[in-house]
Amino acid sequence: MVPAPGTKYERYARRPRRFNLEKWAWIYMRASGVLLAVLIFGHLFVNLVSGEGVKQIDFAFVAGKWADPFWIVWDVLLLWLALIHGANGMRTLVNDYATRPALRRVLLGLIALATVALLVLGTLVLTTFDPCLGATAETAAAIPQCAIK
Repeated sequence: MVPAPGTKYERYARRPRRFNLEKWAWIYMRASGVLLAVLIFGHLFVNLVSGEGVKQIDFAFVAGKWADPFWIVWDVLLLWLALIHGANGMRTLVNDYATRPALRRVLLGLIALATVALLVLGTLVLTTFDPCLGATAETAAAIPQCAIK
């Protein structure tokens, strides 16, 4: 029987794998890009092609859309995917072109702050929108949820 080959080098335990942000950011950009294409073209079709086209867009049209949970979920998905997609793209640009570490940290912090602020404000608008608050007597007639007496 032949003995197993040896080595004069010490063996080191393999380091555990860490979370690979760049890999997951790359995958997110591809997946969100596909979903955004579907959401954006659906949004454009409903708002600009179907019905009376761009002439139909007014407060009552938006209020009627946002009274339906389907369109709230659609617009929240569009908001979150687009903002995070854009922020990830900006993060990539900052990592590629900001050469000073302090400047890079400041820029990445500003991107994160702006993204979180816009996500919170946009989500609040979409989920707490009350079409009856801004409705006048004539626009309330077009919004079934608002029965102004």
